[in-house]
Amino acid sequence: MILSRYASAFGVTMLTLGLAAGAIAPYIVPISAPAFATTPTNTSFPDTQNYWAQPFIQNLAERDIVTGYPDNTYRPEQPVDRDEYAAIIRQAFPQDPERQIASGSVYKDVPQGYWASSAIEEAYEMGFMKGYPGGEFRPNQPITKVEVLVSLAQNLNLPPTTAADDKPVAAAAATTTPQQAAIAPSRSPAPQQSAPRQRARRQLLFPLAMTSLMQPLMTAPARATAANPPASNTASPAANPAAAQRPASLAVSDYYQDADRIPQYAVDDVAETTAAGIVVNYPDRRILNPTRPATRGEVAALIHQSLVHQGKISPLPSDEAAANYN
Repeated sequence: MILSRYASAFGVTMLTLGLAAGAIAPYIVPISAPAFATTPTNTSFPDTQNYWAQPFIQNLAERDIVTGYPDNTYRPEQPVDRDEYAAIIRQAFPQDPERQIASGSVYKDVPQGYWASSAIEEAYEMGFMKGYPGGEFRPNQPITKVEVLVSLAQNLNLPPTTAADDKPVAAAAATTTPQQAAIAPSRSPAPQQSAPRQRARRQLLFPLAMTSLMQPLMTAPARATAANPPASNTASPAANPAAAQRPASLAVSDYYQDADRIPQYAVDDVAETTAAGIVVNYPDRRILNPTRPATRGEVAALIHQSLVHQGKISPLPSDEAAANYN
């Protein structure tokens, strides 16, 4: 009798505990589950389905180089800021650094803990970006298309073009004004070199689109021996004497209808990236729009073509409409 009473009490107790556990089970999260929302993993965005740059965007999204917004949009027409461009560069080109940044935040407008601080540091160390006089990076300033092209040309070891190419000829660096020299990135590494190390592409903790990157502070191109090179140093490769005497500005003006809007310091880099198949212009491949802020769609196209040039990804199929814009 006593045993039966204890057994009954034990059963009631276990039933009560079972009901309680069942009631709270929906609110229990496994320990292994993340405690915060992660970067969206979708690579197909509803606002790019009929967009001209959709193939470029999707290919990069599949490689975690670009991503969309929490609402699953990509917003391809939105301008890219310098901080976002730094993050894209870090994801796309995990290469060895050319220089070492000082410990801590080197820019007074990039505080410790800023979402893109590490990306900005790495973009600087790899030689893709610099800051402005006064110790500013201006992370929220939109980057122009020509600034993207200069950044890519001067860090991807593009060979100078020749007159044999069907695209612009690049000559040696032209004379630059102090103002132009202040906004052109240099190919020369900084005096202090960091130990060689290969950068592994990092998983993004925030969508690139959560920020709104790059107008590099430029120095005179390193292919010139001085800011104002002598006339004897202004020729392009001697392999083609005719091309050696043809200014890059003239060749570029033959190719682009709006070549007069290309800053003088960027003429060679525009010629080189065009000849390398990196430049993508929509809707007219002969209109560059160099000084217009680069959009998220345009930057995706330029980065995609840079990776194609490096042999890291396959080019778009020839029957793809987007392949006709470069």
